[in-house]
Amino acid sequence: MSSYLAIDLGASSGRGIVGKFEDRKLGLSEIHRFPNGPVEKDGALFWDIEGLLREIKTALKKAVSAGHGINGIAIDTWGVDYAMLGKDGKFVRDPYHYRDSRTNDAPEKLFKIVPFDKIYESTGIQFMQLNTIFQLFAHKNQHPEDLRDSTFLMIPDVLSYMLCGQVECEYTDASTTQLLDARTGGWDFELIEKLGIPRSIFPKIVPPCTKAGILKEELQKELGCGPVPVFHVGSHDTASAVASVPVGFAKNWAYISCGTWALLGVENDKPVITEKARKAGYTNEGGLDRKIRFLTNIMGLWLLQECSRNWKEQGKNYSYSDMVKMAEKAEPMKFIVNPNNQRFLAPCDMPAKIKEYCRETGQGELKDDAAVVRCVLDSLALCFKVKTHELEEITGVKYECLHIVGGGCQNKLLMQLSADALDIPVVAGPVEATAIGNLMAQAIADKKLGSLSDGRDIVKASFPVETYKPQEKQTELFEKSLDKYRKLP
Repeated sequence: MSSYLAIDLGASSGRGIVGKFEDRKLGLSEIHRFPNGPVEKDGALFWDIEGLLREIKTALKKAVSAGHGINGIAIDTWGVDYAMLGKDGKFVRDPYHYRDSRTNDAPEKLFKIVPFDKIYESTGIQFMQLNTIFQLFAHKNQHPEDLRDSTFLMIPDVLSYMLCGQVECEYTDASTTQLLDARTGGWDFELIEKLGIPRSIFPKIVPPCTKAGILKEELQKELGCGPVPVFHVGSHDTASAVASVPVGFAKNWAYISCGTWALLGVENDKPVITEKARKAGYTNEGGLDRKIRFLTNIMGLWLLQECSRNWKEQGKNYSYSDMVKMAEKAEPMKFIVNPNNQRFLAPCDMPAKIKEYCRETGQGELKDDAAVVRCVLDSLALCFKVKTHELEEITGVKYECLHIVGGGCQNKLLMQLSADALDIPVVAGPVEATAIGNLMAQAIADKKLGSLSDGRDIVKASFPVETYKPQEKQTELFEKSLDKYRKLP
């Protein structure tokens, strides 16, 4: 039996999950959960990196105290954020949060030096103002002294460094910087030098499923544990989530990692860098086993989460299962919205916004909360359909199956509606996709698993998945609604 500790950090919370591999199965046990978020200081937004280290140490201490023999630890996080490490081994300043306003005018200034189409041609990464390229460019312009005699590390690499002292960048998270050559997987120094960023700050890039080092001796003493290995996994959380997809019967499959956002994509051997992909907002990020995650970011459960929050403020404490039951009784396809419309992106009175949108688009009045939930779920399924067809047009591949992993796969009605909309089977699960992918990669690095496909076999044996098959009459209903959806603003 081998046990590993996965530290899964999100932008609003973090968790420590112990995974035990035994008899070709994986069992999970959450041992620590904690909040995360930006810290405001001197008008800027930062991450509390020392606070995150304290929580990681707490998770490891809890795991050891509970009698888990920990054979390794690894960290996955959100992408794009970084820190600068000085020669003295200390951070030159706290790591900036991706929502910090310093990047507001960065794209405009940067594109005067290198146009976006040239950047995409090299990096294959979609435009987002929060990308590391814009953050680092703004950082260089505001505080050039920070980039002298210092080393650049992404957040999971920062935390690994704090645990074991190793200075290197893991490939999957580095790929979110928009500073990597998508074809070689190395730093794009030609682009970096054009932007006036010193190439000397960038450490070597290492693949996932490798060993970073051993927990520092002072931490071993502090936490009461032995020389625990620190591993590099798919340290970008989506890379870990996609690694857990329990690939089955279909040769050609797509995936959605579904939570607040939905990341729709495929695993490729090579990047897809075309004008069509660039205009459609597709990105080429690194995955395990030298794979490329070709994907786009679309709306997930955000609309439903905001509806739930607003209803709770009104004293309507619907559970998510309550909302599904309500929606099942509501008339299908009567109301639809474009879930990616800008008006739905910020926190708001979401039910009111949805009703307003339906009125403005001539669909009439949503009479009750059940109709609102049904509208959201029908609209998401239609969105998945349209974006999957777009993906097929770009790649030239017809997908036979859609895997949906993450928290969103627990919404049974959305899963069935997605199968109906796409007219292909939808395989839902696992829910704890990111932690599972993290643990798989540790076991591969520790030579306890042979490969990514070996790990996926264990996922299939360990976690229940549910297959939803399309229903012909419902598929016809989605087809009839497609024109209406495409015309929505």
